[in-house]
Amino acid sequence: MRFSPEKLKVPDQRMKPFIDPQEIWDFINNTKPDKQRVREVISKSLDKQRLTMKETAILVNSAGTDLADEIKQGAKELKEKVYGNRIVLFAPLYVGNRCTNNCQYCGFRTSNKGAVRKTLTDKEIIKEVEALEDNGQKRLILVYGEHPDYSPEYIAHTVKTVYGVKKGHGEIRRVNINAAPLDIDGFRTVGESGIGTYQIFQETYHPEAYKWYHLGGKKRDYEWRVTALDRAQEAGIDDVGIGALFGLYDWRFEVLGLVRHTNHLEACYDVGPHTISFPRIKDALSLNINGQYQTSDEDFKKLVAILRLAVPYTGLILTAREAPDVRREVMQYGVSQIDGGTKLELGSYAESKNEAQNLNREQFKINDPRSLAEVIDELLTNDYLPSFCTSCYRMGRTGEHFMEFSVPGFIKRFCTPNAILTLSEYICDYAEGTVVEKGWKVIEKNLAKLDEGVAKNTKEKIERIKNGERDLYF
Repeated sequence: MRFSPEKLKVPDQRMKPFIDPQEIWDFINNTKPDKQRVREVISKSLDKQRLTMKETAILVNSAGTDLADEIKQGAKELKEKVYGNRIVLFAPLYVGNRCTNNCQYCGFRTSNKGAVRKTLTDKEIIKEVEALEDNGQKRLILVYGEHPDYSPEYIAHTVKTVYGVKKGHGEIRRVNINAAPLDIDGFRTVGESGIGTYQIFQETYHPEAYKWYHLGGKKRDYEWRVTALDRAQEAGIDDVGIGALFGLYDWRFEVLGLVRHTNHLEACYDVGPHTISFPRIKDALSLNINGQYQTSDEDFKKLVAILRLAVPYTGLILTAREAPDVRREVMQYGVSQIDGGTKLELGSYAESKNEAQNLNREQFKINDPRSLAEVIDELLTNDYLPSFCTSCYRMGRTGEHFMEFSVPGFIKRFCTPNAILTLSEYICDYAEGTVVEKGWKVIEKNLAKLDEGVAKNTKEKIERIKNGERDLYF
């Protein structure tokens, strides 16, 4: 999808840097919230309206346990309004960790001579995908270092390879990408392979902090990275994901940086980010960061709730960098996607070994090593609706079309029945023990929440799944 300047709501700022550090700090330093103002902002968000930078700063600056609890409760209520109780599941698949960048927080940095470098062959990719399908995965994000070997043509090739792997009832229905910024032609090449979301994290939105952490390689170019998703949009990729790595700089600045990035994409392309990610710094080989910016558990919980309230329509991704107890609590504050059964060492899904993590072979330490089955079991126990749905991509509900459905909250009309159908598949094909009974009980509860006609149609599709059909959706 491409847009002409006539559609823009502001003077044409496409593919131009949009972060003004002084503006962000002015919002932080000059916004003095009181209880009434904080509650007004929460109320506006609960009406599913986007928050401004100033309103987001009001939440960021709110002090005291009572207000933090109100923010988290507001985020919890908003998540239920927009997304219901579903949680979308995915897994990362590292394809190659060769890298020319020297980022001080990353185990793959070029100066780490102890890092074991590897790029999966096509046969190894197929084995990895088969192992993931054996566990029930339907959605992957492919991860690549920034290296000449990982050209747009190579990325497109690996995407097509993954889509071509079918084992039993197993198949990957959506491939997302986490890779280096590309030029417009490069993005177009990758987009034509049939990807879902192209995800690029800015890491830190503060230009000076960014310069300090990025010592070499193409990633050192702040402006090239911050404008990358503009080029993706120009290339026709209207589904993009943004993120910041919390712990590199002041968390308040990063939250407002993410909101400013959202504003920029909305203003220039009429499409905000499909997802926002907010990983925290975890152990990595030769980690070198400024410890003063470590984000506490309490601030982390608060910032996730603020992001949910600030951008009601955007999916929030919580990763296995966080320990199970943190994930368990934070999930209720607006998270819509998590990974499960995550392994970071290249080739480790097929090897199925239970050894301790080896940071010479991994980008960072994960703190939730549970299997996908264990994660789903806990989700069902806590009355969540696990989902592997990918129907929006097959039905064209991306970009502006996704905004049309998700901004007013209508996405639940599609997401809940489609989540039910993908969970039904999982139960039939992969679930064992008590998960089977728990799964059907959660499905019955969620069927009862649907309109009569939709519920009837969904039940009919469930029976077809039980009789062997697959990939049914609305």
